[in-house]
Amino acid sequence: MNTATASSQSLLRQYLVLTKPRVTQLAVFCAVIGMFLATPGLPDLTRVVAATLGIWLLAAAAFSINCLIEREVDARMLRTSRRGTASGAIASHQVLMMAGVLGGAGMLILYWWVNPLTMWLTFATFVGYALIYTAILKPLTPQNIVIGGLSGAMPPALGWAAMADAVPAEAWILVLIIFIWTPPHFWALALYRNKDYIQSGLPMLPVTHGMRFTQLHVLLYSIVLFAATLLPFVIRMSGPAYLAAACLLSGRFVWQAWHLYRDYSDARARKLFHYSILYLALLFGALLVDHWIGLLL
Repeated sequence: MNTATASSQSLLRQYLVLTKPRVTQLAVFCAVIGMFLATPGLPDLTRVVAATLGIWLLAAAAFSINCLIEREVDARMLRTSRRGTASGAIASHQVLMMAGVLGGAGMLILYWWVNPLTMWLTFATFVGYALIYTAILKPLTPQNIVIGGLSGAMPPALGWAAMADAVPAEAWILVLIIFIWTPPHFWALALYRNKDYIQSGLPMLPVTHGMRFTQLHVLLYSIVLFAATLLPFVIRMSGPAYLAAACLLSGRFVWQAWHLYRDYSDARARKLFHYSILYLALLFGALLVDHWIGLLL
């Protein structure tokens, strides 16, 4: 491989990093679960593909704008200093052009091949995350991740709207679960990356209120999350299979949060952060499995 080809591939990877592919995958996965739960049988697979692609493209555009707005903050943090926007490898106008192409394509796909409601809800989510959360809330208050968490919690509602052209109470319960999940998930990261956030100048909870206070809030939110995950069963949206999975998964979440509060270590915080990602994927997967069991019985 010659130097020019290697350099080109490196730049492409830099652009890909700006879209935060791992976070995008989890968000799109939750949206797809919403699509399948919204229909009594198998949904229209053509619409599923179109909706998935449109939501994915707009999510990628939102994360790119997030990286652009936070480029100076990212440059001060070890975890993010290698991003193309932070290092200067990718110019601002290039990020804007990429985000415009991705976001515009996503909106067109959602409008023409899905429905206008999904397009507008996804666009509102884009504005909420990329602008309101990133530009206003994140540098303003330590409750940024709580208030701004609604944008990141929207994927199940987007998926549901894509299939049903409506967002009923069941979809909002899924949004509520992710909304409550977001603070303990992100604060676990902020705990073991506390030095990074001190350097960044952002008013994250461990920086403004201390480690112990944040550990307590991680534990309290995990308990509330446990209760929230029971709601699909309470309203008969799901059955015993989901209930068993929710209790096991949420019980482990609370157990890890308790140990983090009782005897803190960076290793425990890192373990909880990584578990929280697996937790959400398995919880939503359990919803889908339970849904299919219900269809077969």
